[in-house]
Amino acid sequence: MAMAGIAAGGWSVAGAATFVFVWTVMMAAMMLPAASPMIFMFATAQARREQNVAIPTWIFVAGYMLVWAAAGLLVYVLVQFGSEFAASLEPPQRSKWAPVALGTTLGVAGLYQFTSLKHICLSHCRSPLAFVAQHWRDGRVGALVMGLRHGIYCFGCCWALFAVLVAAGVMSVAWMLLLTLVVFVEKLLPRGRRFEGALGVALVGLGIFVSLGVIELPWMSG
Repeated sequence: MAMAGIAAGGWSVAGAATFVFVWTVMMAAMMLPAASPMIFMFATAQARREQNVAIPTWIFVAGYMLVWAAAGLLVYVLVQFGSEFAASLEPPQRSKWAPVALGTTLGVAGLYQFTSLKHICLSHCRSPLAFVAQHWRDGRVGALVMGLRHGIYCFGCCWALFAVLVAAGVMSVAWMLLLTLVVFVEKLLPRGRRFEGALGVALVGLGIFVSLGVIELPWMSG
């Protein structure tokens, strides 16, 4: 709700900063549970090299969250442009095009599930040991670089799903809970790859139905 109010308030540096802060907190709540195996693997590898574990691990997490903070700034810009465009339309036009916009976003998110980029990014997120072995960097700067790199892979894996969150409304608690569960299943469960394809089909189908106005999603509007 705070993010919705900020978005409706128009362009401002203070509004952008507040939006990015709230977005980053929201992303931490949604993404860190699925990222916890990677964080624990990093801490374990760090412990084998030196006694100081806590500070490099927090730096790794900070690097990871910096990527999502940058994404929040992009979302703020997109939301502002979207709000201005919606305000320029008459209410009947908004009612007509809103389902098309959401349905199209759902369809794009579904198709992205089958792309090579999605598979590559998701494979890095699913294999903490391989990621640490392949991308290890010593020192605090190295921890930051590793966190940034893992955040980029994670963003590459999940950006389309979070585009649905933005299209549905960044204040939607229902979408937040659903996407948190989806990300967790994709990354951590043994049959996540099968779920990945099934989710793609489901999103494309849902996008078609929403675009055509066959079904509505009132339970996800707030």
